Amino acid sequence: MQLPIFPLAGIFLPPISNRAGLKIDSQLKLLQKELGYRFKDPALLLRCLTHVSYDGKKSEGHNEVLEFLGDAVLDLAVSDLLMRRNPDKSEGDLSKMRAALVNSAVLAEKAMLLKLGPALQIGKGEERSGGRTKPSILAGAFEALLGGVYHEGGYEAARAVVERYFAADVTTKTLGQHDYKTRLQEISQRLFHAPPTYRVVSESGPDHEKLFATEIAVGGRVLGKGEGRSKKQSEQEAAKKALDALKESDAQSSRD
Repeated sequence: MQLPIFPLAGIFLPPISNRAGLKIDSQLKLLQKELGYRFKDPALLLRCLTHVSYDGKKSEGHNEVLEFLGDAVLDLAVSDLLMRRNPDKSEGDLSKMRAALVNSAVLAEKAMLLKLGPALQIGKGEERSGGRTKPSILAGAFEALLGGVYHEGGYEAARAVVERYFAADVTTKTLGQHDYKTRLQEISQRLFHAPPTYRVVSESGPDHEKLFATEIAVGGRVLGKGEGRSKKQSEQEAAKKALDALKESDAQSSRD
């Protein structure tokens, strides 16, 4: 679908100063290869990767406005993709499917696939507090990259990036599952380089109505306990609570 490229009416993108001798190192070249888009303006790519905490004296060069733009582009491109892949679905179904795809947890996972963390420019405080692995910062950087692609290359270039990273996720079967264990496993491996551990801490009730309680630890910390009528169900519930705990921890760190 070809859409017109609209000017950024009402959105001010401050000029990005040229940096003499700026070179895209191998890390950024690989990032662009994985993204499926090569930036013509290296300074724009650098801005996409610059968090607001980086060098407060030059705050006009951070990525917040591009993140704002990328968020809008992502909503449109994912909606377009969902409609084309699921033409029989209602507006309500499509809205739920989009919500399952366009959220900070999923975007942080996409950013991890791109290995955005090491490429980010963040402030010293964020560096000390593990900012390169914070889901909120990673998700924001992914949206900023998408905003940068749209700003430079237009909608079709941005849509191609979205399709590259979300096409495999848009089936009803995939979005209908709430596989918290799989999502937590991926996040745990990327953040802590180790899988989460599950431990059944109690079993109660008669054989035909057993209730299992499972405790989960991620990165050496116990993050939650889940209950269910089967071990599998209790593990899924525990994984959900661990994901919620990680999000809350990240949100608290951002507030501090």
